[in-house]
Amino acid sequence: MNTLVIVLIAIVVLVAAYTLYGRWIAKKWGIDPNAITPAVAKNDGKDYVPTNGWTVFAHQFSSIAGAGPVTGAIQAAAFGWLPVLLWILIGGVFFGAVTDFGALYASVKNEGKSLGLIIEKYIGRLGRKLFLLFCWLFTLLVIAAFADMVAGTFNAYTVTEAGETVLAETAKSNGAAGSISLIFIGFAVVLGLIQKKFELKGWKQTVVGLVFTVAALAIGMMLPITAGKDTWTYITFIYIAFASVLPMWLLKQPRDYMTTFMFIGMIACAVLGLFMAHPTMNLPVYTGFTNENLGTMFPILFVTVACGAVSGFHSLVSSGTSSKTVANEKDMLKVGYGAMVLESFLAVIALCVAGAAASSDGTAAVGTPFQIFSHGVAGFMESFGIPVYIAQCFMTMCVSALALTSLDAVARIGRMSFQELFLPDDMENASGAQKVLCNPYFATVITLVCGYVLAKIGYANIWPLFGSANQLLSALVLITLCVFMKVTGRSNKMLFPPLIIMLCVTFTALVQRTIGLVKAISAGSATFLVEGLQLIIAILLIALGVTIVVNSLKQYNKAEKFSAQ
Repeated sequence: MNTLVIVLIAIVVLVAAYTLYGRWIAKKWGIDPNAITPAVAKNDGKDYVPTNGWTVFAHQFSSIAGAGPVTGAIQAAAFGWLPVLLWILIGGVFFGAVTDFGALYASVKNEGKSLGLIIEKYIGRLGRKLFLLFCWLFTLLVIAAFADMVAGTFNAYTVTEAGETVLAETAKSNGAAGSISLIFIGFAVVLGLIQKKFELKGWKQTVVGLVFTVAALAIGMMLPITAGKDTWTYITFIYIAFASVLPMWLLKQPRDYMTTFMFIGMIACAVLGLFMAHPTMNLPVYTGFTNENLGTMFPILFVTVACGAVSGFHSLVSSGTSSKTVANEKDMLKVGYGAMVLESFLAVIALCVAGAAASSDGTAAVGTPFQIFSHGVAGFMESFGIPVYIAQCFMTMCVSALALTSLDAVARIGRMSFQELFLPDDMENASGAQKVLCNPYFATVITLVCGYVLAKIGYANIWPLFGSANQLLSALVLITLCVFMKVTGRSNKMLFPPLIIMLCVTFTALVQRTIGLVKAISAGSATFLVEGLQLIIAILLIALGVTIVVNSLKQYNKAEKFSAQ
């Protein structure tokens, strides 16, 4: 199969889905362009900030398009490229985009409240507490996995077989990418201040954003920073600590806006390379239901390909940050549904690049999914006449940006989830302990310290649980949306198929993982900080998930009986 054909099929399917299905859902739920959104009604200049629709889209896309679309699509290709492609397209259109749009819609219609507070309103206080605890634990997994990933990307050193630490061959490009990231953050703050003072919009905002983006790339490539993984881990956590508490307009929004230019450039280079070279999809079409490394296609395929198809994390972004910046309800379709559709396209591109990089006999390229993707796109850039060093720096920076944009979003969401977990009905009469626990700076410190401890365990040891937890979160969000739609008299029939399937997928995956961990511990081949910790978290996730589902179903049945009367 020619990769160009796959790309064209994906474009047709995704554009048609947005134009037809996305608009149909918006019509069924009801979009009111004249309604006052929470961003306008509760404008506080920090979390609630009325923002241009395309800027909110940039924030949403940059935040959700993390490591998942690339990692998941390439890893799952072990089952063959066709199952992955079908799940990306079907999942993205009918599962992921619907969930993201629904979470954004529900939050905007409920004063910009996070999903935890929405659950309290429609399901009950216990459901809220359990869901927020689940969300907080989930954010710790994301922080740990992505922070370890970013630090590893910028790391300039490697360890030889003899145990000696030496400079890696990619030390210069890795260091340049790290330097670009820091300068990029500085320019993002400057852009935020300029936008605040001069209210830049339209082409003026675009020009300034592009100039700052190019300047960061140019300066960073000239001034690479040579540092080890531990140093970059500290720098990463310092950055997300600031991103967690600073006003959205000052750092997060302008950084996401500038990052979108890089993502568009990366996607454009990949698409252009596939169009010009139209290489053959060398990966096998289908390898069988069982893979010796991954396990059975059900549920592993649906857990591995999360971002790009359906991801619970996305709904936290939709309800945690994006809903508080939507200035007009008409923007919700492109922000909620549109950003997910674009992420699905990114996952298809990653699959095609991996297919082109594989050998003619179907053997997958050597390296991590990120390495395969970045080397493939960098190769396309070199064929355009772009110098090797520039291509390597640009792609390394893009790869790290994929993780960083998710990191700063999830750090903020983790902080807010911790605060809301202990939020009293009346903050003025709250106890001293409650005031401390709800303090944004205290919540940030607790969240990041726990995330740092998990990060030291290593990305490879955290990731196995991330996929299952992520998909379980999507199922919990879907059941919440079902209750919300039912109680408020809106159509929820489009939510049932993804809800049922995701519940089956996630609980099966978590049970399988738990059994595997128990066997490893029983055999004496496990350690507490790896398998032991994973087992504790897996059991917690299952218990919380079951409790929330049972609670939600009870409330749904009550709503159904009430509506029938």
